[in-house]
Amino acid sequence: MTDEAATPPPDRAAEPPPPRQAVISGSTRLYAVLGDPVAQVQSPGLLNPLFADQGVDAVLVPVEARPDDLERVVRGLQRIANLDGLFVTVPHKAAAARLADRRSRTVEITGTANVLRREADGQWLAENFDGSGFVAGLARAGHRLVGRRVALAGAGGAGSAIAAALLAAGADRLTLTDPDLPKRDQLLDRLAVHWPGRVRAAAEPPLPESDLAVNATPLGMRPTDPLPFPPELLPPGAVVADIVMKPRETPLLRRAAAAGHQVHHGSHMLTGQLESYLTFFGLPAPATG
Repeated sequence: MTDEAATPPPDRAAEPPPPRQAVISGSTRLYAVLGDPVAQVQSPGLLNPLFADQGVDAVLVPVEARPDDLERVVRGLQRIANLDGLFVTVPHKAAAARLADRRSRTVEITGTANVLRREADGQWLAENFDGSGFVAGLARAGHRLVGRRVALAGAGGAGSAIAAALLAAGADRLTLTDPDLPKRDQLLDRLAVHWPGRVRAAAEPPLPESDLAVNATPLGMRPTDPLPFPPELLPPGAVVADIVMKPRETPLLRRAAAAGHQVHHGSHMLTGQLESYLTFFGLPAPATG
């Protein structure tokens, strides 16, 4: 074999090595992420290489569960002795909160959960880091929240947690929109108990008077989805955030960038939650330096 044949093409030689993956053994601890669909989830690609790098004998696997099957799936998984936790994505976050034995204050306010942890006594504790992760991502990107006027589309699993976190971080006014009016109004009532006078509901987002507009709906996951709102109506200098992670450049963000607005990608919410996830599950933080 000649040297030329043994040398990879330049474009392939420049590719970074694939991330390390945990080696599954008989003592591997299990985590599952539940969704419908589940192909879009990014957490296995983030956490499994971290487990490998940190020498943690654990693996996170995707589990697609239809809403009608969710309780049976969760109860079955909870009976697996070496399963330590569940991650939850659309559309199961409200149902998952109801399936927990204990709920954090955030879960009690929002009515939704995105993680469940097996406690030492075998009970399951629900928590929701969507909101804190979203706010952490905004802060790391340099976006100020104190005094901001927010238009939030979506009062579901992620939207409810994001609403509470934005208000806790100092947003001056938050307007909720969601086509499911009972769900929207129930969330409004829960939030108003803790942040009276700072949250309201509307049929359409008040874009011309908003500093930050957030899509907390699944719209944008499919190319045929309509936009959750028209970003062109926002004032100059406004920020448009989308929690959809795949595709990274959603139609909403492309339109917002074309209109001259700052955009904030969905991946920031996941990376903003990473430290919280690791602390919650008692796992080591990633090495630095």
